[in-house]
Amino acid sequence: MEVTVSNLENVQLGHIVAQDIFANTKSPIIAQNTVIRPVHLLILEAFQVKNVLIKEPESANETSEEINSSIPTAPPMTKKERYANIFERNYKNAIQQIKKEFFNWEAGAHIDITKVRGFFLPLLDNALQDRTVIYDLNAYSVPEDYIYHHCIATGLIAAVITQKLGYERGIIIQMGLAGLLADCGMAKVERRIRNKVSMLSESEFKEVQRHPYHSLNMIKMIPVLKDAMKLAIYQHHERLDGSGYPGGNKAESISKFAQIIAVSDVFHAMTSERLYRTRASTFKVVEMIRESEFGKFDMDVVQSLINVVADLPLNTQVELSNLEKAEVMFINQYALTRPLVKVLSTGELLDLSQHRAIYINRVLK
Repeated sequence: MEVTVSNLENVQLGHIVAQDIFANTKSPIIAQNTVIRPVHLLILEAFQVKNVLIKEPESANETSEEINSSIPTAPPMTKKERYANIFERNYKNAIQQIKKEFFNWEAGAHIDITKVRGFFLPLLDNALQDRTVIYDLNAYSVPEDYIYHHCIATGLIAAVITQKLGYERGIIIQMGLAGLLADCGMAKVERRIRNKVSMLSESEFKEVQRHPYHSLNMIKMIPVLKDAMKLAIYQHHERLDGSGYPGGNKAESISKFAQIIAVSDVFHAMTSERLYRTRASTFKVVEMIRESEFGKFDMDVVQSLINVVADLPLNTQVELSNLEKAEVMFINQYALTRPLVKVLSTGELLDLSQHRAIYINRVLK
């Protein structure tokens, strides 16, 4: 193939990029051997690239074949649709079951871990096959039944983060169960306090802070739960800067598994509608955890959550915080939650890393 330097106006669909294209970025905005499609022309324009080293295919058939081979296969959103009905059915069943178990725990019953595994593991398998389900966990949550949704969601998110961090399946399942049971001790806190809409009194807040003790007492005799998970449950409200509870522990004295549950717990809590506040954007919340809460959480764990949440294929449609609908055109590897998007109503290209007041509100189905 003949390699030539072409200005942007002369770059055509079907041309092949002869070398990686950079635009003040450490990673290429378009990789070598990419077949030019409409999305690539928009990216070149957005980054004000003037000249491109291109090569023309040797034949029309080759152009057609390479364009077809460059078109990505069905994006994760179609996979999500495939699992949606099964996941929703398993999720609703899990909520019904954990609600019954909570009532039993309030009455003094021991945790039946066999029963818990029975209704939770099918749901966990759904989430591990399609991690994008955590986008919608806050949509399932009902404020009046928040604690039950929170237990299930925290377990799922903890398992997904653990998977993303590269742990083996046995640990992933253990972390899912630990996340689910982290707040089982809330069954020992009065419902009046759990469901209070106004600010808690000092004595009420101290009672809530005792729930890790209750959780530990409830799970300490469960043989199938590893000791490392029991410690994680007890420590999941500790913070690296010492601002957490119940022990005010710092840094290395807090287990990695406790940090996974901590991030999962905070992420679901902040993205869910509560009796006393509305839910926040998934993308906004992960930025807040990374930036506003810097120093409190393990950054490897936070980054793994961000990698899951911001894993958006090109052409994914999203709703922005200004309620405009947009399409993802380019993922900024150094600001994963802030891609380059095209506003559908105007065709405007918007780099969210440069427009900090606007963020992705939600991923559209």
